[in-house]
Amino acid sequence: MNLGDDHQTRTRLPDGGGDVYGGARRAGRSSSRSLVTVVGVVVLLIAAIAFANRGGDDSSSASEAGDKPKTSSTAPTGKHPVQSGFAHDEQGAQSAAANYAVPLGSDGMFDKTRRHEIVNAVYAPEVASSRQAALDGAYSNEEFLANIGLDKNGRAPKGQTFVSRVIPVGTKLTASSANSATVEVWYTSLFGLSGGDSTNPVTESWYTTTYQLTWSNNDWKVTDFQQKDGPVPVGRDQKASTADDMTKAIEEYGGFTYAR
Repeated sequence: MNLGDDHQTRTRLPDGGGDVYGGARRAGRSSSRSLVTVVGVVVLLIAAIAFANRGGDDSSSASEAGDKPKTSSTAPTGKHPVQSGFAHDEQGAQSAAANYAVPLGSDGMFDKTRRHEIVNAVYAPEVASSRQAALDGAYSNEEFLANIGLDKNGRAPKGQTFVSRVIPVGTKLTASSANSATVEVWYTSLFGLSGGDSTNPVTESWYTTTYQLTWSNNDWKVTDFQQKDGPVPVGRDQKASTADDMTKAIEEYGGFTYAR
């Protein structure tokens, strides 16, 4: 593999329509910070192509110009875990890392069935089982869930919408060999509950997650990762949106399931 050259990260949208640690970490109560870190995948890793199945299709008709577009709250484009098949080279490794960060940091990690799909799609077979067990323990911890405003099943209170999204900004290859690669993914994340009664409003955070990847079964897979804060850009003097405006945006703008 020619992994030494520099390449720019490009954002590619799914054709029509698709992570564990690697998602976005949330700022929260100090009592839950350690769990949130363990669940970095959760919101930090987060984040990926695990759900990147290209091929969704909007059933609304373009001729219905007067109708309001149909939306699905926080629903990403694509229905299934990421399809495998990244190139066995530098760009393939970076694409895999960026895309895996998306599902690993998505709200799907808070649903047992979807979480298992993500883990099995993103992690190498030799580590998937142990990682899945660890994540099940973290995501079923009622204290952790309560601290971020969710019930024991990971669901938001009635009238509120849970938001957990990772948006990759760029990637950097830091090490490589024929069948392994280390890739840093810099991203921003949105995390919280939107709604008028929310005590955990949606906030923005910035992180960098370093993924260790291995070439397994003709695809790049995650074996381990580490997360750190930043780099964090200087905030602008923009006024925060109202709870109603944020909820509307979350409902009308579906998240991506395929990052690069």
